[in-house]
Amino acid sequence: MAITDWPAEQRPREKLLQCGAEALSDAELLAIFLRTGIKGKSAVDLARELLEEYQGLRALLKADQQRFCRSKGIGPAKYVQLQAMIEMSKRFLSEKIDRGDAITNPETVQRYLLSRLRDYPYEVFACLFLDNRHHILKYEELFRGTIDGASVYPREVVRRAIHHNAAAVILAHNHPSGLTEPSQADIRITQKLKDALALIDVRILDHFIIGDDVTSFAEQGLI
Repeated sequence: MAITDWPAEQRPREKLLQCGAEALSDAELLAIFLRTGIKGKSAVDLARELLEEYQGLRALLKADQQRFCRSKGIGPAKYVQLQAMIEMSKRFLSEKIDRGDAITNPETVQRYLLSRLRDYPYEVFACLFLDNRHHILKYEELFRGTIDGASVYPREVVRRAIHHNAAAVILAHNHPSGLTEPSQADIRITQKLKDALALIDVRILDHFIIGDDVTSFAEQGLI
């Protein structure tokens, strides 16, 4: 049965307009992106098959062009549209961070850091530098390493904090494994950075570990 023959409240586009995007399943959201199905399958059917093939939305969004275009019912045009959509999402989050707004919503910061750091195949250590009213001054990725870790130098973090005239920082790094449990090395370097930055009166507000989800040092009492 074609989607146009479904009851209005079950059609993805109508459901989104009535209930908001958050009410839709991954398959329904993907079906809106696909717009059309293939012979014998609606866009929702095709979306469900793709999610099963890739074992989830994230793997589908990360697929390179060659693999993406091997899937039945999609091709280069859809790949281009998907990449544009992903980039627009990143820029939307970046605008909310980069335009100098005060941090009043930790979830926005976490979503931004997820979009920037989650998919690196190696560890990246980054800092958000803030003024004394917690307005964003700059986001910088300072250190990169292998899948086993990144070398973090407190002196360089202090130097960048002074450069930006920061009063506070938020630290972040990713775990390519997807696991976000803080290691003893993570805890030690956070303490070293806290001590070094305290010498120039700069506070660490939080340290986020980015993986399949986000772990906050502040929430765990580690700051």
